[in-house]
Amino acid sequence: MRLATWNVNSAKIRLPRLLPWLDQRAPDVVCLQETKASDAEWSESYDAELRDRGYEVAHYGQGRWNGVALLSRVGLDDVERGLPGEPRFPDEDSAPEARAISATCGGLRVTSVYVPNGRTPDDPHYAYKLRWLDALQAMVSDGPTASSVVAGDMNIAPTDADVWDPSLFVDATHVTPAERKALEGLTGLGLHDVVRDRWPGERVFSYWDYRAGRFHQDKGMRIDLVLVGDDAVGRVQAAWIDRQARKGSGPSDHAPVMVDLDEAPDGDIGPVVPPPTTPAKLPHLK
Repeated sequence: MRLATWNVNSAKIRLPRLLPWLDQRAPDVVCLQETKASDAEWSESYDAELRDRGYEVAHYGQGRWNGVALLSRVGLDDVERGLPGEPRFPDEDSAPEARAISATCGGLRVTSVYVPNGRTPDDPHYAYKLRWLDALQAMVSDGPTASSVVAGDMNIAPTDADVWDPSLFVDATHVTPAERKALEGLTGLGLHDVVRDRWPGERVFSYWDYRAGRFHQDKGMRIDLVLVGDDAVGRVQAAWIDRQARKGSGPSDHAPVMVDLDEAPDGDIGPVVPPPTTPAKLPHLK
């Protein structure tokens, strides 16, 4: 089984890239984030195309913002949109945001997540982010943790090794102790960060800002994660970032994260495919 997660940064804009990527990589289960489409808009663009490719689909949309989806060729059962007891923003009377969707796929309980950005540590959105992560942890804790997969844009770099220059992120979100502690709460339940577990000392990024040529300079962050429970971790045969999908015209600013269970169709091909042209070692990994 090939699992993938990808923040596509607008499903409509990424249509010419997402469908050929599905044909090329043939993932069995796909978690998508930031679709930026209503359920009706998603259906109009994607339902027929995905059905023709053998995918069942569950989408949780919100128009111009957020939006998550699950695509599966190995079953899509017990779909649940949102998180139990999730917080609201900007206040508790607000409508819930489309940031999480779960289903059982091939015997695994898979959740596609788009964690709130947080903006800045002194912004109310940051407190919302931490409360939202608490709700995610509670859901995983209450479920079958061993068979859980939580995949998506976590908007957290787990360690300084997951950002290209930690000194530039001081007093910024994505790297604060509270965010990292919240992420550790998930791994503390028994979820494994399979890309980092498999490549503990490698320069591995999944997101590169569009500005200032950062992708071409490999100045990125690893904020897109696949966290798997004990039932799946021993089945991992390959774990890698599909950097090819970030190249060319009209890409998302994120690249897909790929995890192969039981067998690796492309072999154990390394942490980032293809590797950056000049993959300089990070100072803190020397």
